[in-house]
Amino acid sequence: MMNIKKALGLLATMLFAGHVYAYNCSGVAQYSDGASYSNGSIVQNLGVAYRCTVGGWCSVGGPYAPGAGWAWDNAWTSLGACGSTGGPSSSSSSSSGNNNNNGGSCPNWTAGTYYNVGVVVRYNNAYYRAKNANPGYDPVVSTWFWEPVASCPGGTNSSSSSSSGNNGGSCPQWSAGTNYYAGNVVVFNGSYYMAEHDNPGYDPTISTWFWEPVAACPGGNNNSSSSSSTGTGSGFAAIVSEAQFNQMFPNRNSFYTYSGLVAAANTFPAFANTGDIQVRKREAAAALANFSHETGGLVYINEIAQGEYCSGGATPCGVCAPGKRYYGRGPIQLSWNYNYCTAGQALGLDLWANPDQVSQNPTTAWRTALWFWMTQSGAGYRPAHSSITGGYGFGETIRTINGSLECNGGNPGQVQSRINSYQSFIQILGGTPGNNLGC
Repeated sequence: MMNIKKALGLLATMLFAGHVYAYNCSGVAQYSDGASYSNGSIVQNLGVAYRCTVGGWCSVGGPYAPGAGWAWDNAWTSLGACGSTGGPSSSSSSSSGNNNNNGGSCPNWTAGTYYNVGVVVRYNNAYYRAKNANPGYDPVVSTWFWEPVASCPGGTNSSSSSSSGNNGGSCPQWSAGTNYYAGNVVVFNGSYYMAEHDNPGYDPTISTWFWEPVAACPGGNNNSSSSSSTGTGSGFAAIVSEAQFNQMFPNRNSFYTYSGLVAAANTFPAFANTGDIQVRKREAAAALANFSHETGGLVYINEIAQGEYCSGGATPCGVCAPGKRYYGRGPIQLSWNYNYCTAGQALGLDLWANPDQVSQNPTTAWRTALWFWMTQSGAGYRPAHSSITGGYGFGETIRTINGSLECNGGNPGQVQSRINSYQSFIQILGGTPGNNLGC
């Protein structure tokens, strides 16, 4: 979740983007979950040094625990493995161990060897790619640092992936105990499920936080779960019916109502109502896919890390209302005092003085999401609405929301997760996805 906040904090993140391969941890305190940390604080955790880049999140712990929580890289930057201050051993990239690479150049994994992001190793006759730099963690124990891949680059081995049950796509059967990552789609009891968050093989129908049902395997032609209902009325309601909305979000929080979304869309009549029928379907699917990603499938109303998010700078509404917190709320996770001020002024609501309105009124929540979608360039080049209607593609909507934190190789797993949702939703609407899906 979060994202306007991430986009606006991009500059601060970029200041610390340089990667140091090893770090002298002498005198560096061990990280303590939930302790208070400020910007620039340096800690060590799991044998790696980290610098705090967003103090409010660093102090939350849990999902923001450096190197351990699923959202840690939104709050910390890795300084490198604890050890000498020299660079990593060159043997980690291609020359250590026996190759056994089936045509590629992948070494056998070796405990204690430093691995950079992107390095692929062979471990117990399977292949794993370093998802984050690490000092040699076991590939099947440390799922944050490693992800399974089908083969060694340049090789032909595909023993670690399954091709059964894909109905024209490339989705494997779900397997208990297999590590899955955000964006993976599996077949389970004849239906398809997409991993919303990394997990070690939880049952797709039990752990709704980690999985969400999707219409088909990306690239496949299965339509068994898609709705044939069409929308009625005008604008957004003519593009997405309530039955299709329910199909897209079978586990959504009851707060996120279809009627509230239709009412909010009336505030922005150009939404899903610009261009030909394919463009209108693409915009509806694109917006809902991004909203789904921000909220875990329209499950979360409020951000998990409920900090104050008061910038300290004056806004047209003032600095910050006494006792109010401007953490993420609603489908786009509206965040920061200045965004609440600007959105409220545009919508004729005093959201700055009463930000809780966004989490109390479904129509208001949807209106803030559509306000951003229709009018704000965020971290991109134009509002998301303009990217879809102008033919720039779904990928540019991701850039508007999260900029280089996801795009330009920033987090390809999260980008793919958004793309998978978009492809699922556009299929439900009977549309075509268009070009430029990634960013």
